[in-house]
Amino acid sequence: MDPGAGLSSRPDNPEVALPALYERLHAYWGNLGWWPAESPFEVIVGAILTQNTAWQNVEKAVTALKREAVLSPARIRDLSEDRLAEWIRPAGYYRLKARRIKAFIRFLYERYAGNLDRMFAQPTERLREALLSVNGIGPETADSILLYAGEKPVFVVDAYTKRILCRHGMIPEDADYPTLQGLFMRYLPAEAPLFNQYHALLVHTGKTFCRKKPLCAGCPLEPLVGPGEAR
Repeated sequence: MDPGAGLSSRPDNPEVALPALYERLHAYWGNLGWWPAESPFEVIVGAILTQNTAWQNVEKAVTALKREAVLSPARIRDLSEDRLAEWIRPAGYYRLKARRIKAFIRFLYERYAGNLDRMFAQPTERLREALLSVNGIGPETADSILLYAGEKPVFVVDAYTKRILCRHGMIPEDADYPTLQGLFMRYLPAEAPLFNQYHALLVHTGKTFCRKKPLCAGCPLEPLVGPGEAR
């Protein structure tokens, strides 16, 4: 597929625009292999730790948990919240995040006997609703767990996604999470590997080019910026 195909109809035809956006980003970045984790449980812990912090800080916290050999549901269940908080201190808001991780562990044991396979065997929508009932797990965290740990075809939306699509005239500034997510899930094939890679591409592009103060020069999406759109 030509990465530039369909760009003239970009704002009006997401069925054409979203695949074109993907092809252009994929041609630039290649396969990103996200999420970097050794197990589904590590993804889940990382999804909670990454709230309001940089990924480098999450890596430090996860490394500490691995060093202490406690990165498993059973080991974290047996930890005190205070001890867990100390080990994840590099991730910031460490007491709050320790409380949230412990809340997920209680949820996992109360509903699924501590078994992640049993949890992910649930219908996706039902599991998403259940995850959202856990203290500290919002839509982005729940969807990250579903997509990256459970390999469910659920698109993850974050600030980078909204910023990029807004600056390219594809969504209004006040578009909410369900609207953004629905755009991707309606107009793209419901495939977890595609959603995984697409979200990773948007994150990398947002961090590198589409910052709060955009660096459009050299961005793979620069040719898509129309008259009057952010540069």
